[in-house]
Amino acid sequence: MLRNADEYRAGLRDGRRVIYNGEPVADVTADPELRVAVDHSALCYDITELEPELAVSKDEDGEYSTFFHVPRTPEDLVRRGRLIEAVSRLGAGTIVLKEVGSDALFGLLRATTGEGLENAREFHRRCRDGDLALAVAQTDVKGDRTVPPHAQPDPDLYLRIVDEDADSITVRGAKVHTSFSANADELVVLPTRAMGPDDADYAVSFAIPVDTPGVTLYVSPFLHGERNEFEHPLSSRHKLLESLTVFDDVRVPKDRVFLNREAERAGRLAIAFVDYHRFTAINYKLPLLDMFVGAAGLVAEANGIAKAGHVRDKLARLISYAETVRGLAELAALRSRPGEHGIQLPDPLTTNMAKYHFAHGYAEAKSILMDLSGGLLATGPGGADWANPEVRAVLEKYFAAAVPAEQRLRLLNFVADLTARDYGGYQAVLATHAEGSLEAEKLQMARSYDATRAREYVARLAGLETSA
Repeated sequence: MLRNADEYRAGLRDGRRVIYNGEPVADVTADPELRVAVDHSALCYDITELEPELAVSKDEDGEYSTFFHVPRTPEDLVRRGRLIEAVSRLGAGTIVLKEVGSDALFGLLRATTGEGLENAREFHRRCRDGDLALAVAQTDVKGDRTVPPHAQPDPDLYLRIVDEDADSITVRGAKVHTSFSANADELVVLPTRAMGPDDADYAVSFAIPVDTPGVTLYVSPFLHGERNEFEHPLSSRHKLLESLTVFDDVRVPKDRVFLNREAERAGRLAIAFVDYHRFTAINYKLPLLDMFVGAAGLVAEANGIAKAGHVRDKLARLISYAETVRGLAELAALRSRPGEHGIQLPDPLTTNMAKYHFAHGYAEAKSILMDLSGGLLATGPGGADWANPEVRAVLEKYFAAAVPAEQRLRLLNFVADLTARDYGGYQAVLATHAEGSLEAEKLQMARSYDATRAREYVARLAGLETSA
């Protein structure tokens, strides 16, 4: 039931169609750049050996990855949160792989019915027993957002069913922002929004192997290029692959279909995934927040400013930011409640509060860290400079501060990679848009909050009950 990292890599060597920088990639495990992403995702398999008490679960059938353990209690969600944080810590505060796919599985098990539910249960067993890596294709390209799917001038701008027979459906269209698609075993397709009766053809959910004929992955070239570890200590070792995922008349067997033209259930399934995915988000972000706090303290010491009053104030604000998200993440599990089919649901209000607080405070946290670091984030020397012994001697003399030059420059390159360079820009976009925008989180908070207690309390104090 458990695979190791090499077995995971071997499973990616198939006939999948991947386009990167305009060219087809024959083997994602061999391409110099894509291999970085594969190695990053392989951490989800390494952790079963590094922390088996957390990452491995057991039942009467044997051992399996805890990522696939269906939560039934608050304690199950607390454990899942700790597992997500632990693997993200290995991944330098960046989501790794299995988190997203298992979020989709829990959403499917909660929000599907009838034959779709039976198919979802069987698919969950297959993923658990095969220890599979899943990518989730949810976000349609959407076209003109003022009109619903069926009214788009090009009908393919939302993924849709174009044919059906006794054994299969055929789909056409595209999804975007598909993380891990090029280095996963299977694609799980979910609806992106609520649908009306006229959108029935677009109300579809299914799972297929990534190498299914008709599927093409156009992988984003963002963060393209070779990176030396001196200048890019994070992005030289950690990378995500995001794709435009195109379905060109792809045939899907019906035993792999979870939603088939049930327009009234599309929105519910979309949200069911989000309920778990935002819980994942607030837990995998915790090591990233620790990086901000730790880097701020170390860079202040390196620059010799750690005792200044304004520095202590900035560190306190970063600590408050990080620990508020951490506390809300744990509270979301403790406040959880049983959902459909007995599957535990993280508290939506607290989950979205945590996600909103993280996203809302990210720009300020980044600004504080850059402020403490100084201008060398942009004007410092590069890896080729450091590798030249004659140049290095000059750098060691003039860039020494409260610590030796190498320690200071390596720390500043860490901060620059995290905040000021293209990887830092990528992280800033993720903070704003990944797992839902700020507006989406505010909407879910408003929907989830029960104002009855607060309103009744004010009504009683103000004497409104008597006057009524």
